[in-house]
Order: sequence, then structure tokens, then C-alpha cells
Amino acid sequence: MPNSDLLPSLLFKINENQLALEAAILELSNWVEQRGSAEVADNVRCALEAIDKNEKFIKMTLAVMMTPE
Repeated sequence: MPNSDLLPSLLFKINENQLALEAAILELSNWVEQRGSAEVADNVRCALEAIDKNEKFIKMTLAVMMTPE
């Protein structure tokens, strides 16, 4: 298998890891907020917006890369 065939799978797995980290960090921000640090939790959620913003493009690009020619 050529290395170029591995790239879409690698990127897919990296994206899965990114989404898992986003979920974990969101849980932590909820925990922080429940303990009275709403401003910190809000800052974390704002930083996580980049993941949400880019997710559609990433999924679409991966689908194109994984489509057989």
C-alpha cells in the first residue's frame, strides 16, 4: 500500500482524536463552570468554537480524499 493511500485514513483518525479531545475539554469546562468559574468556562468554549467551525470542511475534504478514483 503506497503511503499516499494512508493519508486519508491518518487524517480521519486525527480528526476523531480532535473531536474526542473537544468533548473531554467541554466536559471539563462544564465542571469548572459548576464550581463558580463561569468566565474561564466561557473562554474555553470560545476556544473550542474553532473545532466546530472547521468540522464540516474537514469531513467534506476527508470524504473526497477517501473516494476511490
